[in-house]
Amino acid sequence: MEKDVKISADDLRTERVMLNLGPTHPATHGTLRIIVELDGETIVNCDNEIGYLHRCFEKESERVTWNQVIPYTDRLNYVSPLMNNVGYVMAVEKLLGIDVPERCKYIRVIISELSRIIDHLVCIGTNLVDLGALTNFWYFWEAREAVYDLIEELTGTRMTTAYTRVGGLRADLPEGWVEKTLHVIRNVIPPRIKDVDALITKNKIFMDRTIGVGAISKEDAISYGFTGPCLRACGVPYDIRKDQPYLVYDRFDFDIPIGENGDTYDRYLVRMEEMWQSLRILEQAFAQLPGGPVNVDDPRIILPPKEEVYTNIEALMNHFKLIMEGVQVPPGEVYSATEAANGELGFYIVSTGGGKPYRIKVRPPCFAIYSAFPDLVRGHMIADAIAILGSINIIAGELDR
Repeated sequence: MEKDVKISADDLRTERVMLNLGPTHPATHGTLRIIVELDGETIVNCDNEIGYLHRCFEKESERVTWNQVIPYTDRLNYVSPLMNNVGYVMAVEKLLGIDVPERCKYIRVIISELSRIIDHLVCIGTNLVDLGALTNFWYFWEAREAVYDLIEELTGTRMTTAYTRVGGLRADLPEGWVEKTLHVIRNVIPPRIKDVDALITKNKIFMDRTIGVGAISKEDAISYGFTGPCLRACGVPYDIRKDQPYLVYDRFDFDIPIGENGDTYDRYLVRMEEMWQSLRILEQAFAQLPGGPVNVDDPRIILPPKEEVYTNIEALMNHFKLIMEGVQVPPGEVYSATEAANGELGFYIVSTGGGKPYRIKVRPPCFAIYSAFPDLVRGHMIADAIAILGSINIIAGELDR
């Protein structure tokens, strides 16, 4: 008879392994390198390396006129570029001390909330793909494509929109665009949200993969500088649209969804509910949408109509000076923040006077959130790290800038 062999805890210990999770891993989208130290499949330490999509946004902005910065903002959070357009021009307008027309404010709200919805659709849809739930991705992509058709009709392009201008917008809404958008927000987006909700929210596999995974307390989230859905998932009801209203958000009735545990599951639930709240805002915005101009009536800021440029010498001179020299912004500095899809998107702008920025500093929501990633994944497994990464919705364009 063989003698019983006693196994101690020391015998079960394995040698720790260093693993590069990305940037070529599908879940890191070629832009993130996560160096994890593993004990078996348990993450005991983690280090992030960023900079794989650094494009010198802040430095390049010093070389061009104020309006020429707008196309660069498209490349920050390229999943919802219209929100970057709005946030940037609002900062410049704050420095100029101008107020845009009412119709312009409503249109900016409309494009921002449409962008928030498609950003959440992408975040949830791709996260579910990373977890192996492909069907939901196609449901959400159908709704996203419908919105992108609207954006293409409005701006002439799908992603790099450059739709706003300092003092207004590139153009007013196309004829029939309001009716098409109402059809999408009433008949296309809601059924797709309901489909995914029915498939996922009470799904046992999904709940096991996300509840209690990547949890963070509200105190730690605030300490790290969390904003947006990731902060609200911790139970902190902070939303700039409510706490520091801008544009015309104070005229709308909507709720701020919050979670309790700050985990991957709560981040999913918050984004799902935020899409419903954005649809509420859109309905109210269209119902209240006023007529009138979309640009300020100031030839020092807005280009004159083309027909006047071709027939009026003063309009031609204004056009030439704005194109060649840019809007003349007085000396000063300002910080302006909006509630983007991932949280507080802030622009700190310094002007020494003239047609170009002296300095632009972006406060991207992803940067603070991603700094907490090592704490979120510590003690979890590799598969959990993928679920957590998708739930915090890191967009490398604004992370690296």
